Amino acid sequence: MKLTHTIGLCLLLGIALMPAANAQTYTVDTNESRLEWKGRKVTGSHHGILLIQSGTLILEDGQLSGGDFVMDMTSIRVLDLTNRGMNEKLLNHLKSDDFFAVEDYPTSTFTITSATVKEGDAYSITGDLTIKGTTAPVTFDATLESSDGMVSAFATLTFDRMVYDIRYGSGSFFSNLGDNMINDEVELNVTLKTNLP
Repeated sequence: MKLTHTIGLCLLLGIALMPAANAQTYTVDTNESRLEWKGRKVTGSHHGILLIQSGTLILEDGQLSGGDFVMDMTSIRVLDLTNRGMNEKLLNHLKSDDFFAVEDYPTSTFTITSATVKEGDAYSITGDLTIKGTTAPVTFDATLESSDGMVSAFATLTFDRMVYDIRYGSGSFFSNLGDNMINDEVELNVTLKTNLP
């Protein structure tokens, strides 16, 4: 009797630990994927790009269920300043400890913790965003597209830089900044395109 119970328990555990039969993991094509960032201040805004170092998208029965991506913070670029000197000045400042401390934290990551279908190819995504060694949840909408056996995901998310101890020029931390105040929210437009699974 005990042997039968033991065998049954082992079978149940085995089934529970087996990966979903219809789950597919797609590897992100880093050459075709990228991230666009935008930061706003009182007198205007700046924008640029970041490269995706690696990533995955996981689909179960054709629906997004998980995934992650790694951002190469050393690849950050400023696109709106055509003056070389001004561009380099801002770029070096973004890489410094005032902002993303790229030398100490060369990568940032995002990991999906839940993906809920809203309508059609639209999802509500919640996940953990890690910047400068600090992890916090963010929620945003995303769209998934499938074509020729490959998957693409598109999303716009915002995060509060104060959560990640990026305080430079923040009106939430400093007073009397005037026109030098920089918004706390940073916008990220994410495009992930995958290879064949």
